[in-house]
Amino acid sequence: MVTPRRPAAPAPAPPASPAAGRPRLTVPGAAATTAAVLLAALAVALLALAASGGLVPPALGDPGELVRYGLPVARTVHDLAAALTVGCAVVATVVLPHPGQAWTRAVRAGAVGAGVWALAALVVLVLTAMDVVGAAPGAEGFGAQFAQFAQEIDLGRALLVTTVLAAVVATVGAAATTPTGATWTAVLSLAALVPLSLSGHAAGSASHQTAVTSLFLHLAGVTVWVGGLAALLLVLPLLQRPLVAAQRYSAVALACFALVALSGTVNAWVRLGGVEGLGTPYGALVVGKVVALVALGVLGWWHRRRTLPLLAQRPRAFWRIAAGELVLMGAATGLGVALSRSPTPVPADDPATSVAASLLGEPVPPPLTTARWFTQTSPDLLWLLIGGLMVVLYLLGVRALRRRGDRWSTGRTLWWLFGCALLLFVTSGGPAAYGRISFSTHMLQHMLLTMAVPLPLVLGAPVTLALRTLPARRDGSRGPRELLLGLVHSRWLAVVGHPLSAAVLFSGSLIVFYYSPLFELALRTHVGHELMMFHFIGTGYLFGSVLVGVDPGAHRPAYPLRLILLLATMGFHAFFGVSLMQGTELLAGDWFAAVNPGADLLADQHRGGDIAWGIGEVPTLALVLAVAISWARSDARETKRRDRAAARDGEKELADYNAMLARYAERDGSGGGRR
Repeated sequence: MVTPRRPAAPAPAPPASPAAGRPRLTVPGAAATTAAVLLAALAVALLALAASGGLVPPALGDPGELVRYGLPVARTVHDLAAALTVGCAVVATVVLPHPGQAWTRAVRAGAVGAGVWALAALVVLVLTAMDVVGAAPGAEGFGAQFAQFAQEIDLGRALLVTTVLAAVVATVGAAATTPTGATWTAVLSLAALVPLSLSGHAAGSASHQTAVTSLFLHLAGVTVWVGGLAALLLVLPLLQRPLVAAQRYSAVALACFALVALSGTVNAWVRLGGVEGLGTPYGALVVGKVVALVALGVLGWWHRRRTLPLLAQRPRAFWRIAAGELVLMGAATGLGVALSRSPTPVPADDPATSVAASLLGEPVPPPLTTARWFTQTSPDLLWLLIGGLMVVLYLLGVRALRRRGDRWSTGRTLWWLFGCALLLFVTSGGPAAYGRISFSTHMLQHMLLTMAVPLPLVLGAPVTLALRTLPARRDGSRGPRELLLGLVHSRWLAVVGHPLSAAVLFSGSLIVFYYSPLFELALRTHVGHELMMFHFIGTGYLFGSVLVGVDPGAHRPAYPLRLILLLATMGFHAFFGVSLMQGTELLAGDWFAAVNPGADLLADQHRGGDIAWGIGEVPTLALVLAVAISWARSDARETKRRDRAAARDGEKELADYNAMLARYAERDGSGGGRR
């Protein structure tokens, strides 16, 4: 008799994946899309150069076809690889959750892009050197000429620094395994764009500062926008919530579109010299970029309104439209390459420009008077954007709090707005116009930057407002709130936010800056000048936050120690001012002699010492008053707290204290009787 065999139990079904229930998103033709983007960029770059005459060999010093055709090709690959690097790093920093396969793919793709960027930058460096010296690498003496170009010529140094930074970004990106590593990759990749903004058309003397700033902002906006879309398409198949990631990128893309439009308009206006410049070959290329920008804006609007809501149901349709947008971005990149190789209607170097104007990068302002100190302007595009964003974002935060029924101090809002207005005046008004003309006006601008501007900003408590209004993310990604909290609780801020560290940075940097080559570097270079202002404002804000701030982050000692620390810094400022008044060695004398010929430089430097000692102490006294008021208010709050506690428990603390005194008295009395 055969016993019937029981059917085997079915194998247990695998657990459902988090993505179950939604259509699997595939990437159709990723390699084909990459090739299409590259080909579109190369075709547009070469065709535009051919139409504008950029490929015609010059009459003298022809570098050869390798340079004429190879340099635009290498520059196109360079720009696309830079965009992929920056975009992947930014998307990994603020869009994607960590850990996850999508995050890892974005970081690794960015590292590969940085490697290609570094190689392309090296090729661009060599071909540009051949273009400048008019010789091939095998020619006699080319090695020495190349070394001189890379070390002594501004364009060569900029390209060399870009190559090195791209290699560093590739190394950091390959080693990144945490969100902090991705953040540092993003910061370094954006920093690698700075040398590019100093080369080419922006290196000329005409409106130098505006041209450099607008070009950097343009490059930053373009790379984040283009590279971010490429990164999003690469990681979409690995995302559990692709719609959320697409919406986050859409917000970033909208900001990039506004930044690219604004910076491109400013840069084009500087280079065209007016509407008549549109009739030149360079102007035709500008018109082409405007058309491409408008088309990309329309596509972006279509994405936000139509395709994003259908991403979960029709992922392939979304991908096709996004891929088409990426190809159009590649074509716009090709136009940018052609623009960088085409002569501008306004020459970069005008022989009629004076030596002082050439050094300043803008017209020399008229002689200083009290009225002109308040009416003369020297707009700094970077600080105008920063100041404007500070005002808008703060007011949006206040409105968000009030809409949900929370209160926010009107006084803090007024302090913040006053600080922003003062910041714009110091960076784009009279202090900016005259700050590099003489030592005394520079010192006055310095005192305002480091002592007057930060205090009202500290009293505005922006970090507290941001933490109360910014939404928190729950999926492991980092939004603005998470990035801010990461900075507030970082070990770096714990070190520099210590009262002694903040005091040393606030006061000690005076000696390091003025008695080293950093001072003249800040006067002669636009990047050095901007970094100087960031440093002075930052150290002043940090020191003010230690003394009178309410935001989290900085360590705040007891009020008596705060006053001691403040008085010590006052003494150091006085010592610095006296050393300037009694000094006989000129600081940055060659610079001031060139931009302000005929002036008594030593007497002007002594006046700068008077300002550092006298006028510089006025904001310090305001800080003393603010610390004293904060101390008094703190004592008043503590008294009220104790009064409320006593009312709740029937003054139990006082009763316990009196009982303790009675026990001591009784014990002493008993002991006295025994003696």
